[in-house]
This record gives sequence, structure tokens and C-alpha cells, in this order.
Amino acid sequence: MEVVTEMTALSEGVLEELTRPDCLRLLGQRGIGRVAVVVDDYPVVVPVNYRVVEIDEGVAVVVRTQPGSVIDQAPRVGFQVDGVDPVHRLGWSVLVRGTLDHLDDADVALLGEEIDPLPWVAEQSSWLVVRPTVITGRRLQPPAVEWAFSIRAYV
Repeated sequence: MEVVTEMTALSEGVLEELTRPDCLRLLGQRGIGRVAVVVDDYPVVVPVNYRVVEIDEGVAVVVRTQPGSVIDQAPRVGFQVDGVDPVHRLGWSVLVRGTLDHLDDADVALLGEEIDPLPWVAEQSSWLVVRPTVITGRRLQPPAVEWAFSIRAYV
């Protein structure tokens, strides 16, 4: 009896745009993302703990950082979070572009525990909120499996 040793071939995955509700749902599932800012004409990307909160205008992303850090001084930022499954070759990414505002002590006192992103690093006393102007996302669908066919497998 002959053994067929042909392997399955993987086609390339397909990118699909995510809807805004899907983006918001995925944003809420994580607690660690990355803030991107421009410093001296170069991008700087920093990991942060975050929390998605609802505000009057919709949603916002709250982070805490060290006073005077590159994030603390940025007027506009990109915020990105993703999920990747390298085994199945799929994943998703959500990008929030917006303005960065400081929360004052009164806001923090009023909402602190409810919106605290609980940073892993001590001394993160500057509370910031990313107010989105654009939220976009993409999902990489897994590649289609194309089964190799050999008539010898059935004989």
C-alpha cells in the first residue's frame, strides 16, 4: 500500500475592515496597548495600561503616565491594540487616532476608581484621556485550507 505524503497548502489570509462596534468591543477586551507620538520628527511607541470609558462624546481611552514623559506632553496620539494568533495565522488590530487631554484632580477624584487603568509601574500620576477622532480596525481572516487531492489515496 502506497502512503500519500502530500501536505496541505495554505493560501494567503484576507484582511477585512472592522465595524466601529467591533472595534469598540475589541478595545474593551484588552488592558495593554501602545501609544504612538512624534518626538523630534520620529515616531515613539510606548506600551501602556489603559481603560476604555464612556464619556459625553462617546468613548475615550484613559491612560496614566509619569508627569513630563513623552506621552504626557503630546497633543495628538495614535493608540493601538491588537490580538494575534500566530499558530492559526490570524489576528486583529484597532487604531484610535485622537487628541490627548489631561484629567484634572476633580475628574480623577470623581471617577478615579471607576476609570483607573491600574498601571503596572509606580509613579504614574498623570491621568490622560485619548479623545478619538478616528477609530479603525482590521481583522486578518485565516488562510483557506486547500486540500491536496490524489486519486491514489482512494485506490
